[in-house]
Amino acid sequence: MPVVIAEPCIDVLDGECVEVCPVDCIHTAEGERQFYVDPEGCIDCNACLLYCPVSAIFSTFELPEKWKHFEQINADFFLKKA
Repeated sequence: MPVVIAEPCIDVLDGECVEVCPVDCIHTAEGERQFYVDPEGCIDCNACLLYCPVSAIFSTFELPEKWKHFEQINADFFLKKA
């Protein structure tokens, strides 16, 4: 997975990342508290990283250790939808 949305997004849901994503791979659902990146759709363009107002989006290589579990949380969101 090229990028992961982590804890700082929770309860913020600004949505600017969704607007700049060229491949429409950032989603949420009713009742969810954050956005999630589809690991199958992300092309690692990093546009979302530049526009996130709370710095919640990280490359998997730069994801802080305390938020490593968000990589699985993002992937699981899309498994539930399948």
